[in-house]
Amino acid sequence: MKHQVTLTITSLLSILFFSLHWADEVARGIEPGTLSAYGGLLILAVWLCATLVLGGRLGLVLLLLGSILASGVPVLHMQGIGLIGGRIPANSSGAFFWVWTNIALGASGMLSLVLAARALWNLRRSQPG
Repeated sequence: MKHQVTLTITSLLSILFFSLHWADEVARGIEPGTLSAYGGLLILAVWLCATLVLGGRLGLVLLLLGSILASGVPVLHMQGIGLIGGRIPANSSGAFFWVWTNIALGASGMLSLVLAARALWNLRRSQPG
């Protein structure tokens, strides 16, 4: 199995799930859809560049960081009392989609984390000491 191809696919899936999750939060009014969202767009742009353009150590380190953040989204959003501290009622319209994007983002992020760490480890081992 080509681990680099798998890493690219899982990273792209994480980016897709992140953007769907973020769009759902903006549509619900949980996140502002204002100019302050520029930081999120910058994160997505760097993540996309790391996945599709950058290679080598820098690209893998950025993918590793994105994977760590993606893996933490479900933990941050689904702790405490209900979904986002009770701001999303469990039986509300669209709650299933919001929870699913959290779970899918976390799972794809975890797989990307393992693959990026493995690629960095292999890169380190293959370089002459």
